[in-house]
This record gives sequence, C-alpha cells and structure tokens, in this order.
Amino acid sequence: DVLDPERLIQCPLVKHHLIRARRFPYHLVKCKESNPEIAKKLATCPFNARHLVPLADLSDHIMKCKDKAFMEQDAVSRSCQPPQEQLNNGSTWQAPPCDEDWET
Repeated sequence: DVLDPERLIQCPLVKHHLIRARRFPYHLVKCKESNPEIAKKLATCPFNARHLVPLADLSDHIMKCKDKAFMEQDAVSRSCQPPQEQLNNGSTWQAPPCDEDWET
C-alpha cells in the first residue's frame, strides 16, 4: 500500500538504507548532510521533494512523475475559481441605509 507509513523505502543516496515511509523525509535531510558528494549528483523533483534522481535523469523523471498529475489538477482547480478580488469588485451588495446621526 502506497499510503502505509510503515512500508520500507530505499534511500536514493545510500542504497542499503531502508527507511520507514513515515521517517523518510527526515532521513533524506540527514542523509544529504552525511553524504554531500552523493547529494551533489542528485536533483530534487519539483513535484515531490522525496524524489531524488540523478541530474541527467531529471527531465525524464519530470515527464513521468506520478505527482505531476496532482500538481496539474490543483492548478486547474485554482484557475476555475475566480480570484477573490473579482468577487469583491463585482459585488452588487450595498449597505442598508443608516438612520443614525452621529452629529446629534
């Protein structure tokens, strides 16, 4: 199951590291710090920071990344909603007349 926090994931930096999914983001940070020479050769996916791929393979990964669909879907859903400014500027609501006279 992809959503199982207990599943084991192989570290992209050190192949013999197997990390539980729930700890994976923390491991990546520490492992990058511990292995800077390996980390220099890897690029981070723009759609999912957990995806580290060799620099030469980044464009291919971007084309095939499963998380790209989520980002595109999110962008489309945002573009379908009118910006808040348009809602406020096009409003026809008017305040009701006020009978109070603050001068008296």
